Amino acid sequence: MQYQTFKPHKDLETIVKCYWTLEVPAQQKTERQLILPDGCVDLCFNFGDNMKRYTSDTDFVIQPREMLLGQITEQFYIEPTGVVNSFAVRFYPYGFANFIDLPLSALCDKETPLNILFGDEKAEHLSKKIIEANSTEARIQIIEKFLFEMFNDKTTIDNIVKSTIDTMLLSKGSKPLNVILKDEKSKRRQLERNFNKQIGLSPKQLSKVIRLQATLQMLLNDTTRTLTDIAYESEYYDQAHFIKDFKEFTGLTPKEFLTDEKMTLSSVLYKGN
Repeated sequence: MQYQTFKPHKDLETIVKCYWTLEVPAQQKTERQLILPDGCVDLCFNFGDNMKRYTSDTDFVIQPREMLLGQITEQFYIEPTGVVNSFAVRFYPYGFANFIDLPLSALCDKETPLNILFGDEKAEHLSKKIIEANSTEARIQIIEKFLFEMFNDKTTIDNIVKSTIDTMLLSKGSKPLNVILKDEKSKRRQLERNFNKQIGLSPKQLSKVIRLQATLQMLLNDTTRTLTDIAYESEYYDQAHFIKDFKEFTGLTPKEFLTDEKMTLSSVLYKGN
């Protein structure tokens, strides 16, 4: 499995978190892989074989080959049908709202084909150029040109939304929302409305995702840390509270997560997220 990330143009770095590629050769036996909420939105292009997303233990859908994967509120499993070869753009929570007029809440927990977002002609033209490009660097140039052209000057990310998310990221989701907003109830109501449109998650949901992603990175990047250390650094009440939230987030305890083969992709994707 080869996963790589690439930095965006400096004029896009407040909107685009990174570009990423994932390549996995065909396996004789494929294992379903868990995908977790991470607070970001991904614009994905698949050059390999089809990818299944399971909607239940036995039912699945085939993901579109060019799609936007909106905000995720619940974990789900995917499974490759052969070779994996993907290129994607990962947007910060408030990043993708700059390029469409649709509320981001309408795109949650599903894959949206590009033609619904950008229209048939633009979507087909972009997909064709991305597919025909002969390198990741060429694809990055193509997608950045497209993003600069599509940037919607009419869409202004609410300052309270942006500053709230920046604080969440800086505090790794540990600072309560009422502290961030200094208990201003009118500001909170406005924030809830704007989060629904421009982020797709509630402030509370996003804060929880950011916090748990931070603990996940601690777990993956520093195996010398104890669960007690992680709970303390993440400002959980105690280790039991941390394990409870982690299990709700992943379906497994931290120790189980590190040894379960279904977590292999998540471990790679979220280690340096």
